[in-house]
Amino acid sequence: MSRRPITRAGYESLSKELKHLKKSERPKVIQEIAEARDHGDLSENAEYDAAKERQGYVEGKIKDLEYRLSLAEIIDPSTLPHDRGVFGAKVRLLNLDTDEEEEYQLVGPDESDVKQKKISVFSPLGNTLLGKEVDDTAIVKAPRGDIEYEILDISFD
Repeated sequence: MSRRPITRAGYESLSKELKHLKKSERPKVIQEIAEARDHGDLSENAEYDAAKERQGYVEGKIKDLEYRLSLAEIIDPSTLPHDRGVFGAKVRLLNLDTDEEEEYQLVGPDESDVKQKKISVFSPLGNTLLGKEVDDTAIVKAPRGDIEYEILDISFD
């Protein structure tokens, strides 16, 4: 098992979600199971089946978060070079095929979220951006062919 990079904010977010599941969701599901059990015959009790299914989901999510947190290595981007694409950097790109600008923050796999413009350093694009400087060209191998980007700016917030 190798360590997985994560920002302090990402680690705290996962920890908060884990705490919520353990302190709020788990007890709620246990209560739902107890109430459904009180309704009698469990073999034909849809409420009981639903509560047990929800319990399985919550317990699976708890185990997943515990595992991810156990592998997490908090990286402070302020200690890294600020002149190239590194963990924690926001990279503004120009897609040379479409002339569209895009901006992504390079993060670990446990906090990547394309909707929030956060991509994993292990993704094809994220990995390609590592070590690149402003005005460099990054070529990403994609199923439909290579995609070329020009690095316009690198920043840290």
